[in-house]
Amino acid sequence: MIQTIDFHVPELEIMKVYPKPLYYLGNPALLKRPKISIVGTRHPIAYTKIYTQEIARKLSLAGVCVVSGGAQGVDGLAHFSAGVENTIMVAGTGLDIRYPSLHVKLIEGIEKEGLVLSQFEAGQPSLKWNFPLRNELVVALGDALIVTQADLKSGTMHSIEFALKMQKPIYVLPHRLGESEGTNWLLSKGLATPIYDIDAFVALFGKIDVTCKDDFLIYCDTHPLYHDAVAKFSQKVFEYECLGKIRVENGRILRA
Repeated sequence: MIQTIDFHVPELEIMKVYPKPLYYLGNPALLKRPKISIVGTRHPIAYTKIYTQEIARKLSLAGVCVVSGGAQGVDGLAHFSAGVENTIMVAGTGLDIRYPSLHVKLIEGIEKEGLVLSQFEAGQPSLKWNFPLRNELVVALGDALIVTQADLKSGTMHSIEFALKMQKPIYVLPHRLGESEGTNWLLSKGLATPIYDIDAFVALFGKIDVTCKDDFLIYCDTHPLYHDAVAKFSQKVFEYECLGKIRVENGRILRA
């Protein structure tokens, strides 16, 4: 059942207008946890996918709740990799609408175990002017903003504008020329900090040592081809698959 947040959320005081009422489905206690916002393109390259997932997963393991907007691409990867029980999705529609349809199952999981927020009443469809409001809320909730890939002319750049106005720390993945002109521009202007060491970055915000001692799981973070993994770690591939620690997707091994 859709309910309204009945306590003050101090992080939202920084918004142009404090969102009231603020509707939710799920676990509102997540609002009282340390939080980091992750946003980016709807069409990430393979490099971005790998490291968005690793950052979100390790933040979650370190006790940090991951916030994003539920969109296709980076948003969905961030929610999924953090685990539905440790993520906040900010919707651009009323909460009786699961949008985008691509993420219906993911959103259902977040509604049950995580938290979905909206500033919009039930029945409100996905209108273009809803999304700047959603983006502002996503940015406001986080102690920092991570942008893993962005074009110069994109909705992600609007989120970056909010972060700059709010004086939020902005972190980005380092990219080659031509791959992510939005984040490269931020770096060229000294407006963002590159993430070169994910464990060191997570340690800035998290309370748990997330350094992995398992050579096979470290290898899985590179998303190896299945047959390469079998050739190198034959016993562990089958063992970890049976234990549910890994999954196979499009011929590659991913952490579950």
